[in-house]
Amino acid sequence: MMNKLIVILCCLFFSTNDENPKSESNPIVKNMIQKADTAAVETSSDNPIYNAVALKDFFEKLKENEKQRSQKINIVHIGDSHIQSDLMTNEVRKRLQQEFGNAGRGLVFPYQLAKTNGSYNERFKSNRVWESYRNIYPVKSNPIGLCGIGLWRDSGGFVMEMNVKDPAYKFNTIKIITPQNQDMFDLAVSSKVNLIQTTERKVVTHKIKKGEVLGTIADKYNVSITEIKRANNLKSNGIRAGRTLKIPTNQTKPKTISMSEFVPLEIQSDSFSHYYNSENPLSRIFLVPNKEASNYELNGLVLEKDNPGIIYSGIGVNGAKYSDYNKYPLFFEQLKSLHPDLLVFSLGTNESYDKLDAEKYIRELREFISKIREQKIEAPIIVMTPPPSLLRRKPNTYIDDYTKGIIGTAKNDSFAVWDLYDEFGGMSGIRQLKAEALIGPDWVHYSKKGYEKQGKMFTEALLKAYNYYKN
Repeated sequence: MMNKLIVILCCLFFSTNDENPKSESNPIVKNMIQKADTAAVETSSDNPIYNAVALKDFFEKLKENEKQRSQKINIVHIGDSHIQSDLMTNEVRKRLQQEFGNAGRGLVFPYQLAKTNGSYNERFKSNRVWESYRNIYPVKSNPIGLCGIGLWRDSGGFVMEMNVKDPAYKFNTIKIITPQNQDMFDLAVSSKVNLIQTTERKVVTHKIKKGEVLGTIADKYNVSITEIKRANNLKSNGIRAGRTLKIPTNQTKPKTISMSEFVPLEIQSDSFSHYYNSENPLSRIFLVPNKEASNYELNGLVLEKDNPGIIYSGIGVNGAKYSDYNKYPLFFEQLKSLHPDLLVFSLGTNESYDKLDAEKYIRELREFISKIREQKIEAPIIVMTPPPSLLRRKPNTYIDDYTKGIIGTAKNDSFAVWDLYDEFGGMSGIRQLKAEALIGPDWVHYSKKGYEKQGKMFTEALLKAYNYYKN
């Protein structure tokens, strides 16, 4: 009797499950369970990018380039301090270029001259001080453009040197981005030395004898006391016997002065930049004043190779929000100079510190996209949700709200989403990030290891979505 009862119960169990074959054929995506109320899940359960259909045009270019290897594909990643350091973006850049080809480093900026951190791939130095200003500050009539930081001087006499540290990013083409594409800079790769013959005063030495004073020594050599004091850094007329003085006499001797003069390269221009093409790959170049210019404003440099493949440009400003980029029309005008085939956004951490509610955050995101589209830039967009963080040592619920808002808006606004917030554990996973040394001591920024893991995971997600598209 007991055996029969067990058989009946088993039959009831399996028949109940068979009544719902839909859930078996279309299971709920694991990381979308908590977001089912904000967006319908219409994607493969294994596709890590939500609404990946928005990336169709980008995937088509990748597919075409895989067959022909004939074009450059530009990806532009815009964000805040998570991006300015170029740790995460450099990881993505390396991995995608390994897969599709290295067409160049992309956009770079002299962060060192603006006294802030930047990429390890290139270093800048200058013999003159430059003024700078960032888009996070109140609006001023400063040249804040493509990189979100403006750099300028109102006089010449400078030499700015750029050295590319990573041999993989030696370049054949360098493009100079300036406001309204003004011709402000010349480029040089070498200098010539000019020798100038002149004369200088002959200097002799005099050992002070007991009883001598400055006046008698000055009379002996027919020079003034002031000249002797200046030549020996004396603050008073007091001297002591045995000391040796330098005496600038009225006699002269010949002197040869060597002066370096940079030889300008032949620069061309188009609607977006002034540029130079080199037959041989370069790792060092000098920016010098264009003699016709009266002031000098730099918004960025673009480095490219004579190869097809990926160019991955990062634009990040410490402390930046969507609203900061939205303040400066020049940013959106100059974005066209990068000819983006894909745009990636990584903003939201600083909005959460301002306690901006999710509705206003989405409004700023939409305004940002609208300003890009006004420039006739039709590149597909991936919005990356902000990574987990703490807000004054407490769970950052604003990031959680932004994530839900981004996913809830994606389909209607035709952009794709990679959910970094969920991939890194969401609100409940931040302690594990600390345990694995992925997040920094401020519980906001990440370690080098943490940013590189983000870059690795994003690349894997993008490649997986691309493979789904191809298949």
